[in-house]
Amino acid sequence: MPSSPINWPVALLHASLRLVGALPLRPVLALGAVLGRLAWALRGRSRRIAERNLALVLTQESAETRQSVAKKCVVETGRSAAEILAIWGGGPDKALRRVVDVRGREWFDDACAAGRGILIAAPHLGCWELLNYWLATQRPLAILYRPPRQPWLEPLLRRVRGALPVEQIRAEGSGVRALYKRLAAGGMVGILPDQQPRAGEGVDAPFFGVPAPTMVLLPRLAERTGATVVFAFAERLPRGEGYRLHFLPAPDGIADADTHLACAALNRGVEDCVKLAFTQYQWTYKRWPNATVRPSGEDSVDGIGNTLPQGGVETLRD
Repeated sequence: MPSSPINWPVALLHASLRLVGALPLRPVLALGAVLGRLAWALRGRSRRIAERNLALVLTQESAETRQSVAKKCVVETGRSAAEILAIWGGGPDKALRRVVDVRGREWFDDACAAGRGILIAAPHLGCWELLNYWLATQRPLAILYRPPRQPWLEPLLRRVRGALPVEQIRAEGSGVRALYKRLAAGGMVGILPDQQPRAGEGVDAPFFGVPAPTMVLLPRLAERTGATVVFAFAERLPRGEGYRLHFLPAPDGIADADTHLACAALNRGVEDCVKLAFTQYQWTYKRWPNATVRPSGEDSVDGIGNTLPQGGVETLRD
């Protein structure tokens, strides 16, 4: 599809991105951290949502610990926003030089060798835009995206994400049909598995023990095309040292014909990723729009009755 004309505000914004992209990573992340701390101090929407989400998830932790973790999450959200601007502005070559480690690559290589379609489930965790760049250097990639609420921004997004041969597919009827065809032909597709589904397009499934609206699209794609599902994310390393990519296998049942079982497996896969870099998850995203905060000390359980771990020293590190 031909790119839409870019108007002058978009052109100006793109030029600004290039300026940010020219900076070293460490000061970019430091600036993002300042913005995150400012957002925390102002007690805005991101802080309120993070506090509410973590009150649902970290029920075994004290109120003081939850506050501390929530603050770290808001600061990491600031870093995430700044790094995305730098990744887009600096281009794929510069971004890919910042990948210093890849863990679990065998899961990705095995999926490629299987000869079937590959579904990359990439949660809102770490730097997902960098992950897209890396995947596109391995084999042709299509990503499903939801157009921004401001239509004038879409040409910019398509431009910065199109620096490598990535097919960008809108999350709409014709786009979903294109995904089925690509996967059936053995192609690779990237999807954000924790994207809030539209009304009527999801089911409630446990996420850290709390029922959350969960997309049915990814499990249905896996079931109907036989595609291999691999979870992946790019972890932001301390002090601007670069990024570590992680690949993880999908939990059993993610392609089950029972939608509720498949969506529960999907959320377990997201949890497996989040536990490796807990504060880098987008806890400022309203994942549970209608949930009630549980009393402190009440156990969280998953969909099959297993008590979930709450916190942990590794996941709560700075």
